[in-house]
Amino acid sequence: MNILHTKQKWVFLLLSASITLTAGFAWAASDDRTDPSERALAAEAAQSSGQAQAANTADSAKQGAEAADTADPAKQSAEAADAAGTGNQNQKTETTGSTGQGSQTASNGASSNQSAAPSGTITVDDAIKQALENNSDLKAMRIDVDTADTNARLVNAKVRDIPADFVTTLDAAQQKYVNNAKAQSAKEVNKYALKAAESKTKLGAQKAYYDLLSAQADVELKQKSLDRAKEQVRMAQAAFQVGTKAKTDVLQAEAAQATAEAALAGAKSTLEQNRLKFNQFIGADLDKQWNLKEDALNQADITPLNKAIELALQQRAEIMQSQEEIKVAELNIDLIRKYSSIATYQGEMSQNDLEKAKLNLEQTKKQITVDVSVAYNNLNAAKSAVEAYKKALDASTENYRLVKLRFQNGLSTIVDVIQAEETLRNSENQYQAGIHNYNIALANYNNVMGN
Repeated sequence: MNILHTKQKWVFLLLSASITLTAGFAWAASDDRTDPSERALAAEAAQSSGQAQAANTADSAKQGAEAADTADPAKQSAEAADAAGTGNQNQKTETTGSTGQGSQTASNGASSNQSAAPSGTITVDDAIKQALENNSDLKAMRIDVDTADTNARLVNAKVRDIPADFVTTLDAAQQKYVNNAKAQSAKEVNKYALKAAESKTKLGAQKAYYDLLSAQADVELKQKSLDRAKEQVRMAQAAFQVGTKAKTDVLQAEAAQATAEAALAGAKSTLEQNRLKFNQFIGADLDKQWNLKEDALNQADITPLNKAIELALQQRAEIMQSQEEIKVAELNIDLIRKYSSIATYQGEMSQNDLEKAKLNLEQTKKQITVDVSVAYNNLNAAKSAVEAYKKALDASTENYRLVKLRFQNGLSTIVDVIQAEETLRNSENQYQAGIHNYNIALANYNNVMGN
């Protein structure tokens, strides 16, 4: 009852405010003491006062009604239930929207991941390290090295138990000393073979790296050529529009642009192929993108030829393997002399083995000397080529600038510009190819030294 009474009271107040507003209008309209303008002002003032009073009264009524509703337990429960339902619905809508947005974001992320592969920065040394760690053939060879080392220790443990005083025959001496020497030699030979394989893998990683680096540079060059071709089209069109050049100039420039676009597409395809080969060689994910952190031209110092040959004869695995064969053959001959006679069939065969091992060593030394010398000459030739290509590139760049300037002044044709651009493009390609060849030649030169 109290709640109903309160509501009726606030409704009465709203009606009173409305009546007051109407009375204000009537008073302003019926006041004869004022002229029409004053009555209009009075009516406007009454209207504003009535509206304000009505608004205040309505606000008070609304507050009173809300207070009454708050005091009503039944309505509170009903509103709480409605609020819960509405909240759940809103929460569901928000969750659905959030989920939809999240799904869309995830979808966009997935699309982004598919279109933008993971990328990273890598140097040529990083590429070598990764290739040496991931190469399956090297992993197998490392297992062989470990097996040979274990076998050498096993043989050494067995022959160590044979007292030297018990060794009185050639067979016993060979069993104690030669077998142990062979086991130790096999261990070293496996190490040298692993070293040779690692050197080959290192060279392969360098070549794959520089192939990818060159392919990236080639794409950039093809893009520059395309930009120049587009500029030629704009120049030809502008000249045609003002009537200084024929339509054929525009067509020729457009044909040159189409050729440049095809060349760029081919360069991008080559880049993708080299990227896949590089990732495969170093054992990276095939979709990996790389930022190659390397100067276009490797500026490492070149080792003089005599020093390079000396290092190669000391470091190359083939030399060490031949030396191990000689050591085993010499040990076997010494035992034959001590426990038998060098004049026996076994002595003669052992001498032949020693001579053959020495010949093999000398032949290996000669071959390594030739390899190093050839690599050195190739490197110098590549270096000279780079210097010559750089001069040609500078001249072609200046020539293109001058021919384009002549065309803009009406002194040459678009064909002259296209030919000058073609010459410049060829010079750019030659210079880039020269840099690539030099980098490969330098890597090969260091490789033949056994570095």
